[in-house]
Amino acid sequence: MAEDSPFTVDADWLQKRLGEPGLTIVDASWYLPAQKRDARAEYDAAHIPGASFLDQDAISDPDSPLPHTLPSPQHFAQYVGAMGISADDTIVVYDGPGFFSAPRAWWMFRVMGVFQVYVLGGGFDRWKAEGRPVTAEPTKIAPCVFHADFDAARVASLADMRRIVETGESQIADARSPGRFAGTEPEPRAGIRSGHMPGAHNVPFSALAEDGELLPKDRLRKVIEDAGIDLSKPVVTSCGSGVTAAAITLALETLGHTDNRLYDGSWTEWGGLGDTPVVTGKDRQ
Repeated sequence: MAEDSPFTVDADWLQKRLGEPGLTIVDASWYLPAQKRDARAEYDAAHIPGASFLDQDAISDPDSPLPHTLPSPQHFAQYVGAMGISADDTIVVYDGPGFFSAPRAWWMFRVMGVFQVYVLGGGFDRWKAEGRPVTAEPTKIAPCVFHADFDAARVASLADMRRIVETGESQIADARSPGRFAGTEPEPRAGIRSGHMPGAHNVPFSALAEDGELLPKDRLRKVIEDAGIDLSKPVVTSCGSGVTAAAITLALETLGHTDNRLYDGSWTEWGGLGDTPVVTGKDRQ
């Protein structure tokens, strides 16, 4: 395991264990259109031996108009069970850059009752750059039954967020870029207002990692506290569509902060409505 976080592993740790029974490797790569990367095509061309591909769009709630909505426990169990993943496995998730979409998969597994789940530090880009083993061979795994144990308390709804904005009962940590948070950069999705929720703190997910690896705890703590987050109080994480919010969740959990939830609708939901308060500028209002 990586020394500084109980939720990450390094490439040496994983390479030594390739092929071990009970170890499941998941490529959870997903990219914004602006990144001009095709996650599925990249997986088909090369992946860590034994890795299966988790499509972050396909595993979302098919009945939700929002992107990347957490599916029902039944839908999740059916999807990952078909991938041959058991809730008893040791699961290592990775993405290309190392700390972009993998934490979302980590969070989903945890919310569905899996606790032996880790993010690969450095991601697949570094894995390849270091000359570690890759393959284009399809991973053949027999389907199994995945038993989901859903923890609804870790997910915040729109109604929860309306109340939180009104009462201030929980801190809001927004993982989007400073420009999107301040409303000086347009949102990547059409029809979404710019800005942030009143009272929100900007904790850009990119500030939590370096070279695709989660920062050491002391630096992580400083980034989060400098953003105005009090680690002794509850936090709700948010972002554009619920993906990079999980990077803040992973950082919080690494620092021992467990009183946190993720706002699954995130800014796509909040900024897409006409009756939700939105503020602009760098400072919380």
